[in-house]
Order: sequence, then structure tokens, then C-alpha cells
Amino acid sequence: MAETSERPYVLCHMTTSVDGRIKVRRWTTIDADSHYEAVHKRLGGDAWMCGRITMQGYADSAEPLTSAPAEEPVSREDHVARTDAPGYAVALDARGAMDWGARNDIEGDHVIVLTTGQASDDRLRRLKAGGQSYIIAGERAVDFALALAKLKRLFGIERLLVEGGGRINGSMLKAGLVDELSLLLAPAVDGVIGTPALFDFEGGEADSMGSRRRLTRTACEPFDDGTVWLRYRIEPVG
Repeated sequence: MAETSERPYVLCHMTTSVDGRIKVRRWTTIDADSHYEAVHKRLGGDAWMCGRITMQGYADSAEPLTSAPAEEPVSREDHVARTDAPGYAVALDARGAMDWGARNDIEGDHVIVLTTGQASDDRLRRLKAGGQSYIIAGERAVDFALALAKLKRLFGIERLLVEGGGRINGSMLKAGLVDELSLLLAPAVDGVIGTPALFDFEGGEADSMGSRRRLTRTACEPFDDGTVWLRYRIEPVG
């Protein structure tokens, strides 16, 4: 596990079926989201991070910019629009595809776009004009270790909740950047082959985290609807 002195403490907070799938919208026998936000608040993060699919809905509801940004040279350096927010919403967008318009917060949490060198100059101009912050970590693929270091150094983020898809969660776990798992285990079975799981990454049998990460249960709280909230400390083996 990477040292946390130079990066935030990272909790992966997710809801899954009992078979580990994360497509909660199709489990119609239960309200799979009923405990999610309440537990999110109990975890006490000062920032949260989601991928493009989740964040697209927030971006789509944005008011447009009142005027087009000036066509001027763009520095490929990070842009910090605000450091005094009560919380931060980190939007993972490696290609810089999302247009946030004039929306620079989500329920008071300042928007930070995490992107790469693939983001166009026009997109960076628009983010700056819209009042969003952005950090560039990696040339084509996201360098999560670098991104976390920047989140702490530039914004003072100490505790980050990662609420991504399986590939985001899996990439960060494989890189040794997840310190704790907060898992809401819902009383549902998905079962469909190929459905995204809690942690996903490309690899063979030798790449399994089963022999590389030790999970120690630190808490277990059942809810009346059959959901169980589990917390695990995650540590490297050896």
C-alpha cells in the first residue's frame, strides 16, 4: 500500500449485489440506493470521485457559458479555481469529453475535473471560463498516484471517497491506492455474465489481487431491509 502522507486516505464506497455486480438500477425488488448517501455522509470524506458515466448527468444539467472563451494560448498546467470549498467533487474525464458549462459545484462541492493530456485546449479554456478546477495527470491514461498527490497538494484533500465503476476502482486497487472498502451488500442477485463488478481490470490469473491484498473486516452493520454495511481495511500482503 502506498504511503498516505503525500496523498489522501482513500475509501472505496460502493453498493453491490451478493454476487459483486454494481448495476443497481436493474434490481427492482429492492431500493439499492436507500442507504448510500447516508453512509456516504457518515464516512466523512472531504472529497468524492466518480467516473464519466455518473458525472455526465451532472454536466448535462449545467447552464451554458454566457459567452465563448477567448481563443488564447492555454497552459497545460493544472488550474485551481477554489481551495476553500466545503467539499470537492472530482470528475474523472480522461479525454476531456464533458462540457460543464457554467456549473462549478454539485450541491456545494466544488468541481475538479481530473483529465489527461488528451484534453483539448478548447476544453481547458471552457473549464477555466466555467469556474471549474482541473488537474492533468498522465498523457493518455490517468496516473492515479499523481492525481491523488495533486489533490492533496493543491486542494488540501485528506480523505477521498472513490465511488467509481469497476475499472476505476480496480485500477486504483491494483496500484495500491485504496486504503479501505465501504461495501453496502444489497439483498439482490444480478448474475448476468459480463456485468461490471466492484473491482475490474484486465489481466490473467497471475494478476489476481487475491494473493496481493489482505482485507480485514473492521465493521459490520445490518439494516432492516437486508442490506449489510461492511467495512474492510485493505493492506498489501508481505
